[in-house]
Amino acid sequence: MAADDDRDSTRAETYAEFAALVGGLAHEIRNPLSTIRLNMELLAEDFAETDAASPSKQRDRRARAKIDLVRQECDRLQKLLGDFLDFARQESLAPEPGNLNEELGELLDFFEIRAQEAGVDVVRYFDQELPSVRLDRETFRSAVLNLLLNAVQAMAPGGQLVVRTRAAGLGVLLELIDTGPGMDPETLGKVFRAFYTTKQGGSGLGLPTSRKIIEAHGGTIDVESTPGRGTKVTIWLPAPPRLPPHDREARAAGR
Repeated sequence: MAADDDRDSTRAETYAEFAALVGGLAHEIRNPLSTIRLNMELLAEDFAETDAASPSKQRDRRARAKIDLVRQECDRLQKLLGDFLDFARQESLAPEPGNLNEELGELLDFFEIRAQEAGVDVVRYFDQELPSVRLDRETFRSAVLNLLLNAVQAMAPGGQLVVRTRAAGLGVLLELIDTGPGMDPETLGKVFRAFYTTKQGGSGLGLPTSRKIIEAHGGTIDVESTPGRGTKVTIWLPAPPRLPPHDREARAAGR
C-alpha cells in the first residue's frame, strides 16, 4: 500500500512538472503570436487608408488577402493554445455540496439562446428527488457547456437535445441525448483522444478536457452513439453518503 502511495505521489509530481512546462511554453508562444496578430491589424488599417486615398490595385488586394489569412491563422492558434492550457492545467477543485438540477437549470437558461439560434429544442427531464452532489461550479459548468456545444453543433441546422437527471445507486446520472447524425464505431473509439477531431477548426481537446474535469469530481463519463440515431453522453457523479436520522439529530444538537 505504501509503495502504491509513493507511485501515486511521484506520478502527481511528474504531472505537475509537465503541466507547468507546457503551460510556460504555451504562454511563451502566445506572446509573440499576439504581437503578430496586432501587427496584422495595423497593416490591414494601413491598406484600408491607402484604398480610401486611391483606387485599389491588384497587388494590394492580394496583400490584403494574405494579411486576412495570417490573422485567421493567428486566431486559430490562439484558440488552440487556450484549449491546450485548459487541458494541461492541473485542476485544483474546491467542490461544495450542491443541487445538480439547479446548476443545470442555470446553465441551460444561459445556453438556451445559442440552442434556439441553431434550431435545437432543449427538453429537460429532471428528477426532483436527486441527492446532493459535490461540485466545483466553475469547472463543472465548463465541462457540461462544452458537451452541450458539441451536441448542438452536431445537430445543426436543427434537432432535439434531451437533458435528463436521475438517481443511480450511490450517485446521480446526467444524460445528454441528441438527435444528431451519430458516430460510427471507429470515430466513437477516438472521441476522448487528445487532438482528435472531426470538426473543421476544432482542437480535439474539448472532450478530453471535459472527461478530465468529470473524473476530478470522482465521476465517470461515457459516450454511446449509432449512425443515423444520435448520441448519448452519460455522466455519473458520486453523492456523499447521507447521515442516518439519529446521527443528523446528534450533529444538530452539537453532540
